[in-house]
Amino acid sequence: MEPLCVVAARRAVVMVLAEKADVVHANGHRFRSQHLDLTAPSVVRLRRYVNVPRRRHASLTRRGGFLRDEHTCQYCGAGAENVDHVLPRSRGGDHAWGNVVAACRRCNSRKEDRTPAEAGMRLRRRPFAPRPAFWLVVTVGRVDPEWSRYLGDVLGSPAEPA
Repeated sequence: MEPLCVVAARRAVVMVLAEKADVVHANGHRFRSQHLDLTAPSVVRLRRYVNVPRRRHASLTRRGGFLRDEHTCQYCGAGAENVDHVLPRSRGGDHAWGNVVAACRRCNSRKEDRTPAEAGMRLRRRPFAPRPAFWLVVTVGRVDPEWSRYLGDVLGSPAEPA
């Protein structure tokens, strides 16, 4: 079982009533009518297989980079407002998840057109490409704590620092 998308509770109830989905986890809220008393589903599983074309990695965007790095400078830990290419593009660095980090203005200016080693700086953690399910969390904003066991490690982040 893998997460496909986030739907509103009302849509999930309709899918359950139409026998298109089963309730995996309910959140305790109730939908009541004259003929129905149903606990609102928090997680549903589709009854039939849906083939969804998969991307290997989430697309790189400025917003996504800041969210992956938690709006924190990957050099000093301050609030980040810039995007920095670890290997500068002028030196052949790609505009890719593995080469882009969030940085504060001070660190970005200090690093200039050099590698972190040349500038005497160290990355707090290695840049990585988040898993596609990362965007499920990004689009929702607030994630229900009950979903964590179904989402797993959405970011796919490396445990070790750079």
